[in-house]
Amino acid sequence: MGLTTTRVSVYNQIGKVFNMSDQEFIFAPPTVTVEFAIPTVDLIMNSMHLLLQVDDSDGFGEWVRRTAETLTDERIHTHRLVFNTLIMGAEFDDPQPMSFPEYLDRIETEPAQAIQQRLLDAYQKKFAHYGMQIDINTVMEDETTFLAAVDDTFGEKYRAKGMDWDLGCHRDAYPIMQDADQLKAVILEHMRTMWDKHMRDEWYRSLPTLEECVAAFKQLDFSGLTTVEAIRSVTRRDLTQYFPDLEQASQLVFVPSAHIGPYNSYFERDNRTYVVFGARTPEGVISKSPALDRSELLVHLNALADDTRLKILELLTRTEELCAQDIITTLNLSQSSASRHLRQLTATGYLTERRRDVAKCYTLNIKRIDETTAALKHFLRSR
Repeated sequence: MGLTTTRVSVYNQIGKVFNMSDQEFIFAPPTVTVEFAIPTVDLIMNSMHLLLQVDDSDGFGEWVRRTAETLTDERIHTHRLVFNTLIMGAEFDDPQPMSFPEYLDRIETEPAQAIQQRLLDAYQKKFAHYGMQIDINTVMEDETTFLAAVDDTFGEKYRAKGMDWDLGCHRDAYPIMQDADQLKAVILEHMRTMWDKHMRDEWYRSLPTLEECVAAFKQLDFSGLTTVEAIRSVTRRDLTQYFPDLEQASQLVFVPSAHIGPYNSYFERDNRTYVVFGARTPEGVISKSPALDRSELLVHLNALADDTRLKILELLTRTEELCAQDIITTLNLSQSSASRHLRQLTATGYLTERRRDVAKCYTLNIKRIDETTAALKHFLRSR
């Protein structure tokens, strides 16, 4: 929940020297405020959104894969329609703290016209964010005009990154957006169905583990850390190379997930940046939770439990570095398959990624392999 926004980076000023009255000042990296929390609605929505990415990424929690397999084609289509477009009409500015049933009740009591206007406003903001001065009311008068505006605004961004872009969801959303009552009905029916049939039991099952994770991280001292240092400490990755906007965050809220696996996502609200990470026990804290330890082990062992990914690791034991195209050629992989495997191995830390010109190149991280072996031994011996 919540739209990602862009602000001016401050971290890129580190180390810049300013000459003033023959004196030199070197600005220290700004520190960040760190919290750990479980924003219920946002986290549940994050888990539900992962269902749309299950074909593109391996390593999500078992619930994601299992649920995606049980959804009918019609339900998957509705899920994609709601989460890619319509749900913006039900993204309230102040949904926390709130249980998910309370969130659904709020949608039900919200006037349909208010949901419709909120959705239109969200599109207007997105157009403006990408520099398109478009009046949403004018655009909505005609489907062709609406789709052209969406394609000009979002399609170029995806195509520039070599990503697939399909107007299908926006085309299917257009007639629903025109009818406020239908818009509200589609959102509410789908969200209640997903909660009642697929998420409710899983949420209450995983909540104690998430609470144990938050309690464990709260034992650590994050005072005095920069944004980059805090993110790396919690996620074990430098996410700013993938999400440059994170560098500007001054207030970080870390949110553990039982389903996101080795990956990370983030959103912003109330001048705070929320970073979602896979629930685990932090270094330096003695774990009292078998479920938390087991969850982290499964994430790392899952990355190794695939013949192609093991072949990639084996290749990198023979050479210091390989670029993606080298791996694709040697193992006769498709671009999409290689990307999926490399993404998981990088996210779990078994590979270190860097860019060489426009190519992504990889080296083997022996330390992470040793850590996984040690963690497995510790887990089995401590039971």
